[in-house]
Amino acid sequence: MVHSAAQSRWPRVSPQVAELFRRGAEIALDPRAEWIEELHAAALGGDRMRPVAADPVLAEATKRANLANLLHWAAQNVRYPGRRVPANTGAEALDAARDMVRRGLDERGLDAYRTAQSVAWRRWMEICFDLTSDPVLLRELLDASALSIATFIDDTVAAVSQRMEAERAELTRGASAERRAAVTLLLEGAPIGRARAEAQLGYGLAGPHTAAIVWSVAAATGDLEGAAETVMRAAGATHRLTVVAGAAALWVWFPADAAPVLKDLGGHPEVRVAIGRPGADVAGFRRSHLDAAEAQRMLTRLTSPQQVARYEDVQLVALLTAEPTQAEEFLTDTLGDLLHADAATQLTVLTYVREQCSTTRTAERLYTHRNTVLRRLARADELLPRPLAENVVAIGAALEVLRWRRA
Repeated sequence: MVHSAAQSRWPRVSPQVAELFRRGAEIALDPRAEWIEELHAAALGGDRMRPVAADPVLAEATKRANLANLLHWAAQNVRYPGRRVPANTGAEALDAARDMVRRGLDERGLDAYRTAQSVAWRRWMEICFDLTSDPVLLRELLDASALSIATFIDDTVAAVSQRMEAERAELTRGASAERRAAVTLLLEGAPIGRARAEAQLGYGLAGPHTAAIVWSVAAATGDLEGAAETVMRAAGATHRLTVVAGAAALWVWFPADAAPVLKDLGGHPEVRVAIGRPGADVAGFRRSHLDAAEAQRMLTRLTSPQQVARYEDVQLVALLTAEPTQAEEFLTDTLGDLLHADAATQLTVLTYVREQCSTTRTAERLYTHRNTVLRRLARADELLPRPLAENVVAIGAALEVLRWRRA
């Protein structure tokens, strides 16, 4: 509850409007799915939010923070209808603020709160108009609501900005701050001497590098570290450079000239890993990380069930799915009814394409009889808009997208 001094200066609403406030807040406390999607789309829209929207971890943190703001405001108005709502300084808001600072972003990232406010206001007005048709009560309710929402967002932005300043001051001290600063300069292509960068990183920049991004929306920090260690060992490396990129993300580099092959991360089911192509020296250090970032965006965009993605394995899929609407059109036009066929038929066709259209090798790879492969391929031809033999490349590419996309 807010301080009594602030509440004593807050305009009181009539008992009738307080009851309308409470009933409306109960509705807002259980928002429909389309409301939430609209809220997220608005929060991550616009040029100023592009760096946040492009980073899956930051985007998810921003979504959680905005939804938490909505629920915080609604819950307070259920308990204290029409009264001033205290700023939301819960874990979601503060984690998002900390992550933005660690990425080198400023308070412009808080634009999400303002754009989400406009969506919330429109939805709240719909609720208000459904609650009463009395013009006197409706006017009082809308006036009080406008003040409540605007003040709440102002107070929350101020509180989160203050936290960002404190976090920024903390990040300017110590070895971890030097590592983050050096990595930022290297990734931006800024002129920084190799000897200076190596001293700040405690990591050699000559020779091969493979980068990985390790992240999660649910796992603990220990799980991220454990997953990073698993990836490093799978690559045959004995040490790594690790930079804490946020509350739920690590940027990792290890001196390896081949990206490790991993199907899962063992005891870390909530963690995801994107791995870049190996590269050499400073240019390879940077490019491998950018590859990993692109693979991370692809996994997030497709809500993929896969835990691990190597850029070299998903480069084509990443290109094909960069524009979601066009990707869906490509899948529909290319696969036709095969898009909705059983998984065994889809996998048989994909394996057949990978095995250069050899039914014998396809049967061996799938541990099945060659006649079964032939039956499935015949079934696929019935479902496809064009026969497989006439459109092998496009069909194989479309099935690769399906392999990475969550059903």
